[in-house]
Amino acid sequence: MSIKQRMVGSMKRIGKKVLIALGVVNALIFLLIVAIVWFVNYRTNNPYLSHNTVLVVSLDGPLPDYAFPDSLSSRFMGAPTQSLTGITEQLRKAKKDERIGAVLVDIRSFGAGWAKADELRDAIADFRSKKPIYAYLEGNTNKEYYIATACQRIYIPPVNDLYINGLDAQTLFLRGTLDKFGVFLDNYQIGRYKNAPEQYTRKSMSEGQREVTNSLLDNQFERYVSAIAEKRKLSEEQVRTLIDRAPFAAAEAVKEGLVTGTAYREEVENIIKKVLGYRDDQKLELISDTEYRRITPESLGLNHGEHVAVIYISGALGSGRSVDGSFFADPAAGADTIANAIKEARDDDTIKAIVLRIDSPGGTTNASDIIWGALESAKKKKPIVVSMSDSAASGGYYIAASANRILAQPSTHTGSIGVYSSKPVVKGLYEMVGITSEHISRGKNAAFFRDDQPFTPSERKLFESRLQAFYYQEFLPRVAKGRNRDVKYIDSIAQGRVWSGAQAKERGLVDEFGGLDRAVEVAKELANIPRDKEIQRIILPTPRSFVQQLLTKDEKAEIAMQQQVILSAVPEDVRRTLKYMPFFERIKPGEMLAMTPFEVEIK
Repeated sequence: MSIKQRMVGSMKRIGKKVLIALGVVNALIFLLIVAIVWFVNYRTNNPYLSHNTVLVVSLDGPLPDYAFPDSLSSRFMGAPTQSLTGITEQLRKAKKDERIGAVLVDIRSFGAGWAKADELRDAIADFRSKKPIYAYLEGNTNKEYYIATACQRIYIPPVNDLYINGLDAQTLFLRGTLDKFGVFLDNYQIGRYKNAPEQYTRKSMSEGQREVTNSLLDNQFERYVSAIAEKRKLSEEQVRTLIDRAPFAAAEAVKEGLVTGTAYREEVENIIKKVLGYRDDQKLELISDTEYRRITPESLGLNHGEHVAVIYISGALGSGRSVDGSFFADPAAGADTIANAIKEARDDDTIKAIVLRIDSPGGTTNASDIIWGALESAKKKKPIVVSMSDSAASGGYYIAASANRILAQPSTHTGSIGVYSSKPVVKGLYEMVGITSEHISRGKNAAFFRDDQPFTPSERKLFESRLQAFYYQEFLPRVAKGRNRDVKYIDSIAQGRVWSGAQAKERGLVDEFGGLDRAVEVAKELANIPRDKEIQRIILPTPRSFVQQLLTKDEKAEIAMQQQVILSAVPEDVRRTLKYMPFFERIKPGEMLAMTPFEVEIK
């Protein structure tokens, strides 16, 4: 070997060693950063609180049902930092914590639905029964104001306008866009109101969709007016008149009795100081809800005793594993993940009852049925209670029907008992771009899902028969059995129709009103746990820590993250219409859907 060759070989070996050394150094630096962040965030579990400290609860942005309280996950993985469960737990702790003198709810925006707003108002009312709670209202639209009315006093910045203009529901239709590309859906749905495909097959609302939307809007508007009238000591007629005159400048809102007063944030803090008996020269002691999380419920005598499992089902129901909301993606409920959590709770003798928290528009019938089967098995051993969030519809209701007891908020969207399926036909698109195709088949129906032709009459007959079989032989009988009702009655209130929680209770689809806290109490009663005994909530599936997320490759989450980046570039209303496109991409040809027909967002 020549000297030159030996030098080259030596250089390569040195290069490899340098790269390895750099890799080790980078890994050590990363671990050091993680350790520093961990130390900063978790240096103590119980920060010092003085007497009459004020807890500041901030509402700003989306509010999922549950978020694992791991600040590293939120900083590095895009996991949500705040959740409804987290806020209600802070209020529950603060009510019992003698060091907390009052709560200030800092409301900027509320990115969840009306049912979550109801649940938050219930938690505020519970805290208010013992201690003062005030709202500082920077967010100025309907839902933010609705939440604020649950507080004893509402303060608004002097130049902030109040836009309580009434409620509006919007649905976007993509038929015109698809026509331009030569694409249409060949679909079939069961139920007059099961009109999910109509977003893609029509340019305007059908009579069924219009009827349901008007019904939901009327129901929500009546509750909205009633709540404002009750809390602001106005008549409902006065409130309706004020809504028709809105928006209001801050000073006008005070004059009309809609808010307590106008003030800047520091002025509100000075008002609270006086209420709590601080001296003028004393500084008001504040603690953020983020910091207050470090006060464990156990240190206040909460969350101990007999075990009740709480299983969160968030997002569209599909096969495989769940997506938990990290990697900047919307959550999705995987049948395998949820079913395994139910089985774990079933087989754990320390767990006395199971609470399912559902916030889902439904999904595939197969995923829904897998979860239903796990619940049927678990119900033989311990009671099951369902707590409905903003939505528990279609496949979400299919799951819920198996429970011993179902709770919802009056504003929950539920029902939608029906199914549909479709295949996209892209013949026009192919012709537009010059694509041609040929099929050579063996078997009469081998080309069943060819995308360049609609179903033939014989194929359509088979296609429709499969949906009818599931609806009439599986969906309706299982709901009827779970609700102890006649199949014909369930069919009469099904037909794919979405009901509000209040309407569903009137029709026997829901047992009582209440949020997750009430559902846990009901589970406790059904498990024969004494009323004076505390219970410990066991969250399943066990949330993944930052390190676990870092070390676990999650292709679904990575794909969802990429799609989320693309969707973030389009307007909000369009984004809402397209948010389930990643879910639809994973559906197998011919797979039936038990999913809410359209997303009704009432603003």
